[in-house]
Amino acid sequence: MKKHLLTTFLCLASLIGLAQTLSDFETHPVLADSFLNGSDMSGGFEDGNIFLPNSFNPEFNSWSGWAISSQADTLTPGFMNQHSVITGSGYDGSSNFAVFFSSDPRILELRNEAIGNPVEGFYITNNTYGYLSMRDGDSFAKKFGGVTGADPDYFLLTIKGYHDGELVADSVDFYLADYRFDDNTQDYIVKDWTYVDLLSLGPVDSLQFSLSSTDNGMFGMNTPAYFVMDNFTTTDGLTSTKEVVSAREWMRVYPNPSSEFIRIRSRLVDENSFISIYSLDGSLIQQARYNIEEEAINVQHLPKGSYLIRLETTEKVSTQLFIKS
Repeated sequence: MKKHLLTTFLCLASLIGLAQTLSDFETHPVLADSFLNGSDMSGGFEDGNIFLPNSFNPEFNSWSGWAISSQADTLTPGFMNQHSVITGSGYDGSSNFAVFFSSDPRILELRNEAIGNPVEGFYITNNTYGYLSMRDGDSFAKKFGGVTGADPDYFLLTIKGYHDGELVADSVDFYLADYRFDDNTQDYIVKDWTYVDLLSLGPVDSLQFSLSSTDNGMFGMNTPAYFVMDNFTTTDGLTSTKEVVSAREWMRVYPNPSSEFIRIRSRLVDENSFISIYSLDGSLIQQARYNIEEEAINVQHLPKGSYLIRLETTEKVSTQLFIKS
C-alpha cells in the first residue's frame, strides 16, 4: 500500500511540480518509553508543516488534543497506558508518534507552504488502551461485539477539512474498529499501521478530527477516545523557477464541484498562458492555451473525482483542485 501511494504521488510531483513535507515526529526530544503531554504549557507541537494543538490542565495533570510519545507497551490495559501504541513502535519501526485524545472534535493546523493545498495523508492505528478496551471490555466500556460477538459495534474517526474558514463538502471516514459484518469472522479492531488518504478533501488550511462509537453512556462515549498517528505528509504547492502565486488570490475556478462546465477566471493571463488539468494519479488529462480573462472548459467527459488545474504564464504559476461531480 505504501509503495503504491508513494509511486503515485511522486509521479504527480514530477509532472506538476508539487513538493511534499513529511512530519514523522522524530525530532521531538522524547526519551525512550516516555511522552510529551504539553506540561510545558507550550500549547502544542510543530513538526514539518503541521501544528498539533494541545490543552494541558496543571491542576489535574491532564491533557487533551495531541501528545508526542515513544511508549510501546502493548500488554498493559487501562488509562495509565494511554500513551502507548498497539503496534509496539512508530510507523516502520520508528521511535516517536503522535497520540490523539479528545471526546470532542479537535483541529490539526497546516503551516507555511502547506496552507491552502491538499494533504496527501498519514498512517494510523489504535493506542494500546483503546485497543484492549474494545477487545476485552473494562469497567467503563463494553467488549466490542458483546457476549455473543454479534453486537454491531464500531469506533469511527471522521476527518473534515477547513478552507478559508469554512468546512469543505467532503469528509473521510476511517473505522478503527468495525463489528457490523454479517459474518463475525470479518469483524476487526485495527492493530497495524494503516494509510489514510486525504487528497479527496481538496485544498485545506486545517483538519478536524472527531471520534464516535456505538458504546455511549449518559456522559458521552464510553470507548476510550484515542488514536495514534505517524508519517503525516502535506503537499506544499508548486516547485518551479517561476513565481508561485496563491490560487485564492489569482485564480477562480467555478462552479466547484461541477458536472458539466467549469469557468476559470484569472488576473495572471498573458500571451503565453496555458491551462493544464491533471488527475490525482499524475496523468495529464488536457491542456490548452488560455489568453482571455475568463475561460469555459467542458468537463463532462471526465469521470467523477478530484483533479488539479494548473495555470501557467510567462513568469507565474498557480494550481487549484476542483471536483467533477
